[in-house]
Amino acid sequence: MRVIIKEDKQEVAEWAAQYVAYRINSFKSAVKKHFVLGLPTGSTPLGMYNELIKLNKNNAVSFSNVVTFNMDEYIGLSADHPQSYHYFMFENFFNHIDINRKNIHILDGMTTDYVKECTDYEQAIKDNGGINLFIGGVGEDGHIAFNEPFSSLTSRTRVKTLTESTIKANSRFFADDLSKVPNQALTVGVGTIMDADEVLILATGKNKARALKYGIEGAISHVWTISALQMHPHGIILCDKASASELLEDTVNYFNDIEKKRY
Repeated sequence: MRVIIKEDKQEVAEWAAQYVAYRINSFKSAVKKHFVLGLPTGSTPLGMYNELIKLNKNNAVSFSNVVTFNMDEYIGLSADHPQSYHYFMFENFFNHIDINRKNIHILDGMTTDYVKECTDYEQAIKDNGGINLFIGGVGEDGHIAFNEPFSSLTSRTRVKTLTESTIKANSRFFADDLSKVPNQALTVGVGTIMDADEVLILATGKNKARALKYGIEGAISHVWTISALQMHPHGIILCDKASASELLEDTVNYFNDIEKKRY
C-alpha cells in the first residue's frame, strides 16, 4: 500500500487529477479497447473533478477512450433528482469533458429488480475487461462506496441499508433534513472494488482521521472496510495532513520517506 500525504485538500485534488490523467494517457493494451475507470461521488472528489476538467479543456487528457463505472446510487432517486448521483456526476464532471455518453455506467436507483440491476452491473464490468483504476472516498466510519461497517470484504454489487451515521453525514446535501435522505442504496461491493487493477482512495479533513488510522495501522477487518485495501497489490491512499493526523509519527515518517525515494 502507498500512503501519500499532501498539505491540504487542494494538493490532494491536483495530485489525484494528474495521476488519473497519467494512467489514461499511458494506457496501452492489446486486449482492452478502453481504459476503465471507477468513480466516486461526494464532496471529497469534487476538487479532483475540477482539476480533470481543466486538464481536459487544456488537451492534457482525453476521456474519449474511457469507460466509467460509478460506485453507487440511492434507491428511489431518479436520474434527474438534484441529489441523485446521476445528477451529481453529470453536473460536476461528465457534462464538462469529452466522454462518450454510451461509456458511462451508473446504477439505476429507480429499478424494480434490484438483483438483476446489480448482476447486470457486475457483468458489464466484466464485459469491459474489468476496472483499471477504481477511485473512491472513505466515510468517517471507514466505509468505501456504501459498504458500511460489517460488510463482507468479498461482497459484490448489491442493495445496502445505510447506517444512521452515514445518513446524518449525507444530510448536508438534503438541507440537513434526515427524513429526505434515502436509507438504502445500490452499491458496488468491497470485492468489486478490490478486483480493480489499482485502487485509489481519497481522504481529506480531520473527520476522516480515525478511519485512516484503522484502515492503515489497524488489522484487516469488516468493521473498517477501508482496511481491505491492505490486501490489494496496488492500493493507494491519498490524503491531506488533517486526515493523517491520528497516524503514528513512525507511520507518517515511513510513508513520507518511501515517497521521497520513488522515481
